[in-house]
Amino acid sequence: MSADPAAKILVVDDEEAIREVVSTLLETRGYQCTVVSNGRLALETFLGDSHDLVISDIVMPEMDGLRLLERLRETTQDVPVIMVTALHDISTALDAVRRGAYDYILKPFEKEQLYLSVQRALEHRRLLLENRRYQRNLERLVEERTQQLREALRELENSYDYTLEALGSALDLKDAETEGHCQRVTAFTISIAKAMGVDELQLRHIARGAFLHDIGKMGIPDSILRKPGPLTEEERAIMRQHCEIGYQMLQRIPFLNEAAQIVLAHQERYDGRGYPRGLKGEEIPLGARIFAVADTLDAMISDRPYRKALPLEVAKEEIRAHAGTQFDPKVVEVFLSMPDSYWQELREKVTNPFRLSDLKKL
Repeated sequence: MSADPAAKILVVDDEEAIREVVSTLLETRGYQCTVVSNGRLALETFLGDSHDLVISDIVMPEMDGLRLLERLRETTQDVPVIMVTALHDISTALDAVRRGAYDYILKPFEKEQLYLSVQRALEHRRLLLENRRYQRNLERLVEERTQQLREALRELENSYDYTLEALGSALDLKDAETEGHCQRVTAFTISIAKAMGVDELQLRHIARGAFLHDIGKMGIPDSILRKPGPLTEEERAIMRQHCEIGYQMLQRIPFLNEAAQIVLAHQERYDGRGYPRGLKGEEIPLGARIFAVADTLDAMISDRPYRKALPLEVAKEEIRAHAGTQFDPKVVEVFLSMPDSYWQELREKVTNPFRLSDLKKL
């Protein structure tokens, strides 16, 4: 194994003869040596200039080798330390190894033993630094790949949302009476969900469920969907199927699975008198419970063919009156705590067309 001529070695011993012998032997092998007589001077020298290896006696005045080792390990774990000791101090040398010394040499030593120990120590340091560089490069590579993956997922998610927006536009064309309703009710739903502390991942599922809540109406005949007058009992039964139709449309699409649950449950009531499954209380998905309040709010404060928009206060009283029956009381409480000005501004801000990505700005 060849010597590294660039290696800088700090030699520490209170005996001048030992210092001279060790440094002379190592310099003949191409190493650069600095010599000092005790641990205190060694620490000052080490902190003032970088070294690749420290060779230190154990028994020294002012600061012994064990204390020096301790202080060096507080500073760095990268620089190996070889302890030099007399035979009767071997137990102390072993203790030094347990404390972090790389190796020890017994006095008197053969020069080949010194060379071999130094070469091994420097090779250990080289491998340690090489591994650290590899780890840093690997971490950087992982970070870059992770960022690329995030961007790819973000683009994929955006493409999903473009598809959902197209579906919403198609529904608006089929059910012109509620044009823009999907956009508004989604914004209202997300606003309440954020106020309730729903996490960002769940917000996306709730947004999609709210946006697509009536997608099942694509499967309802136009003669029923666009009928100007009241529906018959049979027609109402067909209309109610839109929840399950929408669920069947979405539940096989992996990224819409949770949204599909909201679509299925968006006509359930807190008291269990809703449809299609008659779910009660917290059996109803949280997104559907939030949606129920947002849906009623939009229905009441928006113009309809048969009436003008009602004042916000009327809508709030209606929702308050049905807390615990139609609506989850906790959702109602959060909704009522939000200022009127917020809903008025949001109602004006949400226009058609409305992008799902705009929800991040709400």
